[in-house]
Formats: sequence, C-alpha cells, structure tokens
Amino acid sequence: MGTPALLGGNDFVTDGGLETDLIFNHGLDLPDFAAFPLVEDESGRALLRDYFGGYVDIARRAGAGLLLETPTWRANPDWGIRVGYDRRALELANRKAVQLLSELRDERPVDGPVLVSGTIGPRGDGYVAGERIDPDEAAAYHAPQLTAFASAGADLATAYTLTGAEEAIGVVRAAREVGLPVAISFTVETDGRLPDGSVLADAVAIVDAAEAPDWFLVNCAHPLHVEPGLGDGAWLDRIVGLRPNASTLTHAELDASEVLDPGDLDLLASSFERLRAQLPQLQVVGGCCGTDVRHVARLWGQ
Repeated sequence: MGTPALLGGNDFVTDGGLETDLIFNHGLDLPDFAAFPLVEDESGRALLRDYFGGYVDIARRAGAGLLLETPTWRANPDWGIRVGYDRRALELANRKAVQLLSELRDERPVDGPVLVSGTIGPRGDGYVAGERIDPDEAAAYHAPQLTAFASAGADLATAYTLTGAEEAIGVVRAAREVGLPVAISFTVETDGRLPDGSVLADAVAIVDAAEAPDWFLVNCAHPLHVEPGLGDGAWLDRIVGLRPNASTLTHAELDASEVLDPGDLDLLASSFERLRAQLPQLQVVGGCCGTDVRHVARLWGQ
C-alpha cells in the first residue's frame, strides 16, 4: 500500500512510556495505569506539557515530524469506571486530551508536521489475551472514544497494545464510521507472536482483509522480541511504526515488577537498528514501557 497519505514522506518522533515514566521517574500514583485524569486540572496538564516537551525537542533536533499521542490508553468504559469515570466523564476527558495536545502543537512547533492522535487502548489487559472478541462488539465498545476524538479535532486515532485481530478490526470499523484515519498496533511476546498466539504476519493479513487500517505498528515489546515475528514478505511494508520497550523482561515479569527496568540503551539501539533494516516503510519511532526521552533520543541517533 506504500506510504500512508497522512504521513506523506515524513518521519515522525513519538513519545516513550508515558505511564512508566510518570510512575517511576516522577513519583506519580496512576491507578490501573490511567494517565488520562491528569487532563482535569492545571497541575496535571502542566506535567503533560512538560513530558511531551521533551519529545518536541527530539523532533526539532531530528528535523522530523511529531506524532502527539493523547494520554488516553485507559480512557474506555471498563478501565474508566475503575478510576471513577462514567461514560459522560470519559467523553469529556478524551476531548480535553485532544485539546491539550492541539494547544501544545500551536505552542511548540517543529520543522516537520505535527499530528495529534487519539490513543485507544485494549478493552482487556493489554498483556494477556482474553476471550475472542466479536469485531462488531468491539466496534460498538470503542465507538464513543473515537467519536470524542473526532469531535475534538484529532487528526487520527491509534490503537495500542492490541492482543488479537478481532478487536483491531472493530477499532478500524468504528474509526471509519466517524471519519478518522486509524492505525493499529499489536504487541508481541518474546517469541514474536501476539498474546493470543497469532503469528504477526497472519494478524496483519486478517485485519487488512476485513477492515484495513491506514498502517500498523508494533509496541510494548523489546526489539529482540519483535524480531522473531518479522520474517520476510510484502506484508512488512504495512509496519510503519515501532514503539519498543526498554526491558527484555516478559510482559508477565514487567507486570509484576515494582521497580523500573530501564534496560540497556546500547542493546536497545543495536537491536532496533536490525528491525529498521527489515522495515522499509518505517516512519514512526518512539518507545513504550520503561522508555523516556533518553531512550527515544537514542533511537533517533541523538
């Protein structure tokens, strides 16, 4: 399918592991990894502006574009209710998140284009594959969040840490209904397979055959864990973004850890470069769990 139209010929910096950075490096308490409540008051918004400002600086040094992802990975009904948010409150929070990053785009321009993406998280855990989800059910479930993003003026939506093709199909279906470009990011285990056991190439093919997104990414796995899932083939052109973990620990080990594993920067960079060589359409580069500006800067050769 070639270069996604929305990205054009530009490379894009995106951020690192928002939640792990805020919890372990800034001492915040984020129950259930929910960062979206920070948009509710000025102190939280100031913290988010400062956090994203570090990635603005990386994009400026790289002469690249910037993909700003809203802090809304947990801002869906199943997770929102756990931190006291009903559907109306979630709608408002999702809108506020887009508005915050739209303001930041105006305040902190870079040389390249800046896109604001509404972040979708999985209905389930994100580390563990639950029961198979009907795509239409998934579409109905994620539709309110996508509608909020669209009404607030997001440029696109990105669904991260998905564990199977069915939920991905539903997200794309719902995004198309509200007219939003959409990207799908799968996570993989240490063997390069999705948590539901799917081969990455097969998951991409299944989603593309049903409801093709604008592009795919892989996130929340160390490059050493992504590598076994790549292989070869034309399907690799569909992987346009990578947001790796800093740590080589498994998802289960990371979930149980009470301390941050910042990983080995040299190993992260060298193993990432091997992936880059296999992904001819790679344009979006950032980090995930355990990463911060140091890691993302290193991925950009800074």
